[in-house]
Amino acid sequence: MRKKGYYGKFGGRFVPETLMPALYQLEEEFKRAKNDISFRKEFSSYLREYVGRPTPLYFAKNASERLNLKLYLKREDLCHTGAHKIINALGQVLLAKRMGKKRIIAETGAGQHGVAVATASSLLGLECTIYMGIDDVERQKMNVNRIKMLGAEVLPVGSGTRTLKDAINEALRDWVTNVRTTHYVIGTVFGPHPYPEMVKYFVSVIGKEAKRQIIKKEGRIPDVVIACVGGGSNSLGIFFPFLKIREVQLIGVEAGGEGIDSGRHAARFQRGRIGIFQGSKSYVLQDEWGQILDTYSIAPGLDYASVGPEHSFLFETGRVSYGFSKDDEVIDAYLFLSRTEGILPALESSHAIAFLLKNRQKYEGRTVLLNLSGRGDKDITTVLERLKKDHDKGNI
Repeated sequence: MRKKGYYGKFGGRFVPETLMPALYQLEEEFKRAKNDISFRKEFSSYLREYVGRPTPLYFAKNASERLNLKLYLKREDLCHTGAHKIINALGQVLLAKRMGKKRIIAETGAGQHGVAVATASSLLGLECTIYMGIDDVERQKMNVNRIKMLGAEVLPVGSGTRTLKDAINEALRDWVTNVRTTHYVIGTVFGPHPYPEMVKYFVSVIGKEAKRQIIKKEGRIPDVVIACVGGGSNSLGIFFPFLKIREVQLIGVEAGGEGIDSGRHAARFQRGRIGIFQGSKSYVLQDEWGQILDTYSIAPGLDYASVGPEHSFLFETGRVSYGFSKDDEVIDAYLFLSRTEGILPALESSHAIAFLLKNRQKYEGRTVLLNLSGRGDKDITTVLERLKKDHDKGNI
């Protein structure tokens, strides 16, 4: 029997005492909400009429012919706000209202979670503050402006690596100070219990839809399911209904950055060790003294030193295989999908596409389901700058 809040030895609730009452309250409210038909109906109504679910399952005919396989894309890029993040954001903000909270805080890297939380807060009438590393503010200007247009405050974080890790630290400090009136919307299947379980509950709609859709289209389940892994919500969301079906191969793809041996990456399962970080026990990129290492990815949503605890459990049990894609492969994948299917994929999602391109021979003749977790218009400036840099160096 699984210990509450744990996946094997991973998970837990490692936070200051001042936050424990808020976590207990959240856990109890989440339990009640799951069993409350009116909450489930309200949540489902918003997903259907506001978010635009179910999202399509698209057969990528041109890409499939190029790769000699059947590629289906779960089109989370077509959600309102442009990514899967709105699902969890709406669920948590609805819970916050049930608990009588007046204020919402969140962290964001790629900006999509920040946009989603600002959107849900505006919709449901709550004050909203978003923490974001200064480096991410710079490379995701469009999403920063979207957050502000939605009425939320963006607070740049200039400490540490000036990216997602430090934005989370600042959000946690805020929450400790304002815990009675504030709910912290963690954006992935990470953090102290009950966040990993709660976020998985909300985002599992992705996989449930995809399973029904691919059976309707193909008359069978897929051979392979692939998704990128930052904290791990989009991947766990689509993996969820297949976890107990052993014949389905599940693959998570991390950020290989400039290469695993370069030290500039965010591949926790390649170079990480087990540790406790930001409220949870999981795989963490850390040195021999337990100091958190700087991470890097061209995709800000994957630029994080740890990973959701259930992913660590799935890694150690071997149920999910975890690979990585490097920046140059990711840019090629971004252009590949853009030019074969007319779809600009988020740089995060492009990691999954890159892994498939790199390993295409292994999957020839097979049916592959890939989660296109977000749209890539937010990344156009980054891609153009990278292409110019490679051109100037004579690499293209």
